[in-house]
Amino acid sequence: MPIFQRDDVMEYDVVIVGGGPSGLTAAIKLKQLAEKEGKEISVCLLEKGNGIGAHILSGAVLEPRTLNELFPDWKERGAPLNVPAGEDKFLFLTERGSLKLPTPPTMANHGNYIISLGNFCRWLGEQAEALGVEIFPETAAYEVLYNDDGSVKGVATAPMGLDKEGNPTDDFYPGMELLAKQTIFAEGCRGSLTKTLMEKFNLRANCDPETYGIGIKELWEIKPENHQEGLIMHTIGWPLSNDTYGGSFFYHFENNQLAIGFVIGLDYKNPWISPFEEFQRYKTHPAIRKYLEGGRRISYGARALVEGGYQAVPKLTFPGGVLIGDTAGFLNVPKVKGTHMCMKSGLVAAEAIFEHINKENAGSEVTEYSDKLKQSWMWDELYTVRNIRPSFHWGLWPGLVLSAIDTYLFRGKAPWTMHHHDDHSALENKAKYPKIEYPKPDGVISFDRLSSVYLSSTNHRDGQPCHLKLKDESVAINVNYDKFGSPETRYCPAGVYEILGEEEGKPRLQINSQNCLHCKTCDIKDPTQNINWTVPEGGGGPNYPNM
Repeated sequence: MPIFQRDDVMEYDVVIVGGGPSGLTAAIKLKQLAEKEGKEISVCLLEKGNGIGAHILSGAVLEPRTLNELFPDWKERGAPLNVPAGEDKFLFLTERGSLKLPTPPTMANHGNYIISLGNFCRWLGEQAEALGVEIFPETAAYEVLYNDDGSVKGVATAPMGLDKEGNPTDDFYPGMELLAKQTIFAEGCRGSLTKTLMEKFNLRANCDPETYGIGIKELWEIKPENHQEGLIMHTIGWPLSNDTYGGSFFYHFENNQLAIGFVIGLDYKNPWISPFEEFQRYKTHPAIRKYLEGGRRISYGARALVEGGYQAVPKLTFPGGVLIGDTAGFLNVPKVKGTHMCMKSGLVAAEAIFEHINKENAGSEVTEYSDKLKQSWMWDELYTVRNIRPSFHWGLWPGLVLSAIDTYLFRGKAPWTMHHHDDHSALENKAKYPKIEYPKPDGVISFDRLSSVYLSSTNHRDGQPCHLKLKDESVAINVNYDKFGSPETRYCPAGVYEILGEEEGKPRLQINSQNCLHCKTCDIKDPTQNINWTVPEGGGGPNYPNM
């Protein structure tokens, strides 16, 4: 896309890219510190969705540890934490049966809350605005701006009103430049700007590759007799094979609503696997179906999540900016929680940045942030679970055994650290595996992709440039189709990628970018890294109500 002259320039002390829990926590803490010290600090937060929470999706069970630090009076402030965690269940599923397993200590949820993370972020957004944070919704950060010395100067927002070829229309707006003393990147999983920062500053030089999962979620309203408010259930096993990492979450919260979802590690080998279809198949299991019968599906969505943990955390600081939250890789995989960690990273970053920019002759890199984070409870928590996710590289049963040894015998302090590999390199030739014949959806318990995407309220302005870029268009057929059977048509949970012309012997890839849920899975799993996810115009994408 050509670079356009931007006349609108705004300057702040701190610019935050991303309106998730980490970015909002950082914004709030900066303002709290300024108020406490009697100082002024200008803070701007950019959100690419049409409002705070529009793109937020998680299970979610919240551990309120960081929230207690940020707002000790959160109950009085009306935080939407309405359902305390109740009974924990952990099941191993076979095709027709189930076995109740002991709940691992990491998955015990006493003192936690079942929430809608989107609604929680909307509440955080209200707290931030009340403190004077300027929030710009429908504003996608498109480009990192640099000073002459190479330090980050700020970001530029995506141009609006371009046609499919990238030419200005009558509604064209070139975007604006937002300049700051420090820019906080809180883009979430696999941030598009963060990818460029990783490369420019070589932030992954001394860590493992990040590894990811794809999480697919539905919100149901179920019959009162099937509902048990506070019930938290996780499953492993069927329908996945033993060499594929994954499992489900099943959370009963208020108003007879049920959050049900499935996560599959994106290091799977079989190119015929469809995470969406595995999720639909999972819901037909007798132990799951019994809760859903007679209910109705309300919403649908998907997103990638970081699973690399301690050994995959990159360098977090660089001249002019820092990384926080999911974009930095903060998730406790065996605990199945990351919000408390993302918020903690935002809180610590805010403290470090506030101190830094108020020092005389301070340099442009806030190295204090990394130091403070490594001294916090969050770093210890990440370290103690570092071997759980990589234990499953050997399969389900070895993973369970190794995880038990690490957890119960060594209590997270084993004298070794296991390592990760790139997810995209794990995919193997289609000839090694038979095609998977998934059952047709019944429209009652299981559904197709397009009806699911409809429930996500996903929309992008017609006629804008496609935000899913192919580095080499020929690779889509010559490599992906010929060698892997076009896995992008299966790992995408929204039907964005489609192969046409097979019957005529002239297969071609069609990209239906209008359907994109912004989950970033294609950017992660594409076997040759030929797909580059970039931001569309601000305001596009899903519009999740209570996810």
